[in-house]
Amino acid sequence: MSKRYHESWESVFKPLFEQPAMRTLSQFVQKERQVAQVFPPENLVFNAFRLTPLPDVKVVILGQDPYHNIGQAHGLSFSVPVGVAIPPSLKNIYAELVEDIPGFVYPKNGDLTKWAQQGVLLLNATLTVRAHEAASHQKKGWEQFTDAIIQSISAQRSGVVFILWGSYANKKSALIDHSKHLVLTSVHPSPLSVYRGFFGSKPFSQTNAYLSDKGKQPIDWQV
Repeated sequence: MSKRYHESWESVFKPLFEQPAMRTLSQFVQKERQVAQVFPPENLVFNAFRLTPLPDVKVVILGQDPYHNIGQAHGLSFSVPVGVAIPPSLKNIYAELVEDIPGFVYPKNGDLTKWAQQGVLLLNATLTVRAHEAASHQKKGWEQFTDAIIQSISAQRSGVVFILWGSYANKKSALIDHSKHLVLTSVHPSPLSVYRGFFGSKPFSQTNAYLSDKGKQPIDWQV
């Protein structure tokens, strides 16, 4: 298990994994994998925590649950591996980046690993999903786990930017200490809501301005 995430998360994960609710969640996911296809693959469920060590977290981008079609989910919110078609929400994120960040060139792939390696924790509230069944693993215990992750980052780190898109993510604002972090909220970048306030919200330039003000290296958003 420990090889699936960076050792810096152990102090946060260990007490969570010992809770009865987390054992119940683990049993549920294991049973699901026996009877159905579950995404992402088991070795990538904690990919965000493998690529972004806790001391390196500068930004948290919160998604809801993994993509549910074959080959899409690889443990990073909004991201898909190279060679997989860019999903609609990520297309809109890229479109906003083109307008928000001078010189940003619209990417040819949807792999956001480069962001994760710079300290952007690409976290979904639910970390697994049954194939072709959106939200099928919600309310099984993952939310309790990821809420604790958000609270731990809020408590242990300072000067982190939390980017919360959509009403579901916006509610997580209550878990964050606003006196020591920047919380950016807007509607979700999905095609259904993107024109109601996502386009023009400039979350990426706001993030970099805040990080620079805190003496931190801004994110190179180019994929």
